[in-house]
Amino acid sequence: MNTLYWRLALLLLAAALAGGLIHGGLTVWPLPQLLASLPGLGWQAPTVWSLQAALLTAALLLPLLLWTAALVMAPLGRLLRALEGSVLSYRDGDYSMSIAPQQAGELSRLVRLHSELGHALREQRQHLAQRELLLDTVVQNTPVALLLTDAQDRVAIANLAARQLLGDGRSLVGADFNELLAQAPEAMQRALAAGDDCLFSLTLDGAEETFHLSQRSFRLQGRPHRLHLIRRMTRELSRQEVATWKRVIRVISHELNNSLAPISSLAHSGAELIRRGDAERAGRVFASIGERAAHLHGFLDGYARFAKLPAPRPAPVDWPAFLDGLAAHCEFRLLGEVPAGPARFDAAQIEQALINLLKNAREATAGPQEVTLTVNLSRPELRFEVADRGPGMSEAVLAQALLPFYSTKRSGTGLGLALAREIVEAHGGRIALANRPGGGLQVSLSLPVSDSP
Repeated sequence: MNTLYWRLALLLLAAALAGGLIHGGLTVWPLPQLLASLPGLGWQAPTVWSLQAALLTAALLLPLLLWTAALVMAPLGRLLRALEGSVLSYRDGDYSMSIAPQQAGELSRLVRLHSELGHALREQRQHLAQRELLLDTVVQNTPVALLLTDAQDRVAIANLAARQLLGDGRSLVGADFNELLAQAPEAMQRALAAGDDCLFSLTLDGAEETFHLSQRSFRLQGRPHRLHLIRRMTRELSRQEVATWKRVIRVISHELNNSLAPISSLAHSGAELIRRGDAERAGRVFASIGERAAHLHGFLDGYARFAKLPAPRPAPVDWPAFLDGLAAHCEFRLLGEVPAGPARFDAAQIEQALINLLKNAREATAGPQEVTLTVNLSRPELRFEVADRGPGMSEAVLAQALLPFYSTKRSGTGLGLALAREIVEAHGGRIALANRPGGGLQVSLSLPVSDSP
């Protein structure tokens, strides 16, 4: 097998043979005989073990060895130079270079593996180029305005929607984001400057359009960047509004039918009993009619209160009286101490929100001792936490539980949590739902603390 190993072995063997032949030629034959046939020369051939013979052998053998080594190592040198050139091409992003196949042996295997590596890199480069092209096409043609800014607030990427919204169609790459923001409408400036996800409205082409802004920070190639996504929501909100109204109509129609049909039947039965003179049974029938009418009145009153929620009127709160009022409506267990510091909020509205939450927790739990209320006053925030040990909520229900008219109860109106959310947000606060470790649900109401009169 013509391998590099055998090549080196043969080179060493040839060197040993050549050295022996040269040394023998200098000390045994033919140099001694040649010198002996030349009378009067005055120079004798070196002996076999003399230093002179060794030096002459080395002087004659060294050029031969250098030439032979260059001849044997020339293919390896050419291959190494070719490999160096291909590696430099790979470093520069050019994967088109290839190396011609070598003869059999370790070098040919190295060349084959190198060719396979180049082929794999070319395929990956082509695949990445296709994916980048696809991603760029999607980004550029999506209706969501996408704007990516770097650490110096320079625009790195802006798709077509962003160019139309912020630059009248011109390219925004490299532009100063703060300068673009200064030229934007005031509502958009406030939304972008806030740094949070929000909705804002603009007047475009004589019509009011609603947009949703989402902003995220992340690191790209080790450097901080910020992504701004502006999505037109007018049509989506219109569809949601129509869907909400349809849901309201279905709920009200269902409840009215459930109440009016029994009332109609009971009224007919009562009239028949009156005609027969059975006043006692007629009284019970009319009492049932009154109960159904009261239920219907309470149902409609709940919708009316949700639709006509007044603006909150903050006032100083007497904590013992406030908590006693809650305990009079529903049972719960108070965790922790009563807040010592003062707070201002609309006590009637917050009480209504907490009553709805405590009743929901009581319905989901086996006993009132498992329904707990925690009040934590830690400036600048006042936090109420209502917790239970019921079954909790699935992820799908958690995502929709705060929407008006959404309910998993057979006879629920879907207004309890929605009303609590309206009350809390009217106070400038927020509401959050989360499943508890070990089972159950926790609802948190967070209000900003205000001590001013």
